[in-house]
Amino acid sequence: MDFKKIFILIVLSLAIGFFGCAKEEKAEVPTQERITKNLVPAKAEVKGENFLIELSDLRVTTVEDIAAKEILGTPKLTGRMVITNKSEGMLDIQGVTVGYLDQAGEPIHFESGEEIATASLYLRITKPEETMTGGLDVTIPRKAIKENALGSIEINLVYIPSPLNRETIVFPEKIE
Repeated sequence: MDFKKIFILIVLSLAIGFFGCAKEEKAEVPTQERITKNLVPAKAEVKGENFLIELSDLRVTTVEDIAAKEILGTPKLTGRMVITNKSEGMLDIQGVTVGYLDQAGEPIHFESGEEIATASLYLRITKPEETMTGGLDVTIPRKAIKENALGSIEINLVYIPSPLNRETIVFPEKIE
């Protein structure tokens, strides 16, 4: 009799262990999606007073919530930039800042909470007709993408014209 009770107890324990503790494994559905869109035109070239700037491979990358169809975080603008010195002298390129304009030519501002990274530092001296290739990796306001408001991109090139005048001053000092 004790054998039957022990056997039933073992069988019930195993049944409870297998069926009661079985975990349902569900495949997790991603909640976010990375979306990359190309800008049109794919390649643009504009000549300024001292430079020719060529932008190419421009892409906007966003991370969107799949359910809400809402952009999460600040979108990124990436691409390639080629700067050619068209002046007659050397120019010391310090950096590039990027601005965004809507269809009417008005600035598109970043909203509160968005990451603002619209500048790239270069620090390079270019000779006449010399080209400099660099990457463009900046943020773009959500509003420019969400409302399809982007009309143009404004590139501000910061440079120092050469010849640079430098002066060295020596102070006579000693430690006593």
